[in-house]
Amino acid sequence: MFRLADEANGRKKRENALIIKKQLEALKDIIPQIMEIDVYLNDENASPDNYDIILDSKFASLDDLKIYSNHPEHLKVAAFIAGVRTGRAAIDYEI
Repeated sequence: MFRLADEANGRKKRENALIIKKQLEALKDIIPQIMEIDVYLNDENASPDNYDIILDSKFASLDDLKIYSNHPEHLKVAAFIAGVRTGRAAIDYEI
């Protein structure tokens, strides 16, 4: 989950959220280890305590998650997110 700055990189929060959603979902066609990837945006009128974006992704194994995490295209998206976020929360788990 990501909490975004109200403004960053000359854009408002919602515009950056839409860019992040588009970039993350595009990784499905680039990184074969991604089984599923969904990005959801919080309602603009929701509580300011809420996070703004949730990334829900699925991989066959933790090794595939590591490949995704270190993939150059993912790292580009991660760098953009790092420049516009104010908070991050995540869990990685195996079923």
